[in-house]
Amino acid sequence: MLLCLLQVKHMLADYFLQTRSMLDGRADYLHMGRLAHVGVHGAGSAIVFLIVGSSLLFVFPLVLAEGIVHYHVDWWKGRYTSEQQLTTADAAYWRASGIDQALHQFTYIGMIWLWGVYGAAGI
Repeated sequence: MLLCLLQVKHMLADYFLQTRSMLDGRADYLHMGRLAHVGVHGAGSAIVFLIVGSSLLFVFPLVLAEGIVHYHVDWWKGRYTSEQQLTTADAAYWRASGIDQALHQFTYIGMIWLWGVYGAAGI
């Protein structure tokens, strides 16, 4: 169930709640739109983990770590696709997009593992 909740959260945050300002300038490291995007992900993840009964003491560092990883994965993809001048018409764009999404999913697997070890115990 936890993975399903994170999947729905990810779909909403990445595909339904991103604004133009979150998408523009993604090759820049310091990007306020990316910070806002990461905030949407963090809020969603916090809600998911609170739904399953995790404590705030567990949720806060988990969501902070997720945000740092998510920020850097998205920055890599933005920088790479910009440097390579890739568009949605390029196969390399979709490969980069697939890597980006896979890394986010691996992050969720790690978060679920941490929840199993620490969060489910009420830490």
